[in-house]
Amino acid sequence: MKTKVLVSNRSEIACRVFQSCRELGLTSVAIVAPGDEEARHLTYADEVWSVPSYLDIPSIVEVAQKSGASLIHPGYGFLSERPAFARALEQVGLIFVGPRAETMDLMGGKISAKLTAAQASVPTLPWARVESTESIVEAAKKVGFPLLLKASAGGGGKGMRRVDRLQDVQSAAESASAEAIAAFGDGTLFIERLIERPRHIEVQVFGDGLGGGIHLYERDCSLQRRHQKIWEEAQAPVLSEKARQGLFEAALRLVQKTKYRSAGTLEFLVDEHDQFYFLEMNTRLQVEHPVTESVTGVDLVTAQLLQALHPKTPYFKSSPSTRGHSIEVRLYAEDPIQGFIPTPGRVEKLKWPTGIGIRVESGIEEGQSVGTQFDSMLGKLIVFAENRAQALKRLQFALEETVILGLGTNQNYLWQLTQNPLVRDGNYHTHFLAEQDFHQTAYPSSSDLALWWDLKALGLTRLSAVSGVDPQGSSQKPPSPWIAASHQEFIL
Repeated sequence: MKTKVLVSNRSEIACRVFQSCRELGLTSVAIVAPGDEEARHLTYADEVWSVPSYLDIPSIVEVAQKSGASLIHPGYGFLSERPAFARALEQVGLIFVGPRAETMDLMGGKISAKLTAAQASVPTLPWARVESTESIVEAAKKVGFPLLLKASAGGGGKGMRRVDRLQDVQSAAESASAEAIAAFGDGTLFIERLIERPRHIEVQVFGDGLGGGIHLYERDCSLQRRHQKIWEEAQAPVLSEKARQGLFEAALRLVQKTKYRSAGTLEFLVDEHDQFYFLEMNTRLQVEHPVTESVTGVDLVTAQLLQALHPKTPYFKSSPSTRGHSIEVRLYAEDPIQGFIPTPGRVEKLKWPTGIGIRVESGIEEGQSVGTQFDSMLGKLIVFAENRAQALKRLQFALEETVILGLGTNQNYLWQLTQNPLVRDGNYHTHFLAEQDFHQTAYPSSSDLALWWDLKALGLTRLSAVSGVDPQGSSQKPPSPWIAASHQEFIL
């Protein structure tokens, strides 16, 4: 009988894993929670089973047993970094495609991860654990200002507060702890010295679980909005070779120290002097793994599955070579003009770009309804080219050729980023998007786009005949149908 793989996830990452399963000849099992019956990943799998929730560990374990699955791939998000999930699978003889539960315990908590990093001689920022809101004042004096209060169990900016003055520390700690309890069920905090404008650089690693492992180079994930990445690239555009090699060596020391198994990511902050500091570890596959695959030619999901099937045979003997440059952007159902509020709706028209060096990973299909009960990411555009300048041009083209009608997206917001001179120079940091204003350009509305698309479908428009007029009165051809739509000028 064929080996069965259950993916305890949904949407584009489930589709991605199912592709590797099919290529390896493995039978795939999908799960679906209420309200997600139209999800695209259900069409990729050989079997579909219902669960009350994507977070319901007993139900997912039961489905895995009933379906005959022997491998469970968690994707990212949901249960991917829950040690309790890995343990529940191990207890019934199922294989968790990822690190061991004890590794997730060690590296999943930010405090224990920092302690482990220090033991492996990996640099960290000055920090201290908050034993109580009363003792935090003395700890803050030792760490210094400005500082960040962070939730040990958290992520995505929840339970995080910037503090610039000693008199504000205690009230900020109380607020951050309450938010952390509400979000993660754990109000444990620590404080850390704040770097004003760092770059967020991460190193992709793959461990054999025996103390060995390799790195697959770095990614720059500094373009973030509210602590959420929206643009990632490999390799980092502005990083000295000395810092790059130092990051690789530090990452591998942690892989060896923890006997890490499968794919993982070590995240670092890099200051203006190219000094780097360990931030945290993601003990799972990353959303941005495609850019690493693009520059190395490695299929990380296939590597995960094969290692899980053959745990005593290391998949990698050495780090692969690297080539070219890759950029990924995340397309969300959100309205940048209205503070990025979610924009649920029905996908009326959908056209993904095609062409050399363009990859799309998506969890939506035309006609599908997109609600607010799940993550608002519609898909990812990934481009690859021989150098960064060409990759930027290719990303611009890919965004211009993308058409998603029926609900609002951040498509034009991303397109504007490709035009920003600082982004084009690679001169950005984690607070860059908060400091810049990309809302001066009009965004085409869904009705404008729908009108253009309907006319095109009827053969009543030609892109070459559509033109906009700049303030000086000279005519220029807009770069795409959806930018032309913002002018509402259609030549019949």
